[in-house]
Amino acid sequence: MTLPRLNVYRHDRGARSLVTLAGVIDPLTAPLVRAALEQCLRDGITLIDVDLTPVERCDDSGLRVFLDVSEHAAEAQGFLHLHHPSPQTERLLMDAGCDGLLHPMRPGGARPQRA
Repeated sequence: MTLPRLNVYRHDRGARSLVTLAGVIDPLTAPLVRAALEQCLRDGITLIDVDLTPVERCDDSGLRVFLDVSEHAAEAQGFLHLHHPSPQTERLLMDAGCDGLLHPMRPGGARPQRA
């Protein structure tokens, strides 16, 4: 028996959804992430909080999904926020200039700063 490379958990409360991703986000699993987040938008969710705490690794295919879904959310007057990325994922987002997707998580609400 092989374990799934990625698990997706979704909890809705009104027009807000918490999506927790656990595992690896790569070319094999990015379509699953995209499908789950796009489904939130189709279901009328306007604020999608993505908890990345249990994500072991995220590559540029995951970054592309987050950017695309963020754009689709904005078109629907919604928002996508990423919470608690690993240092590797945080660097990936900052290097790509996408740190605006990161929810403030530093003391005092400051966003992480680019090096």
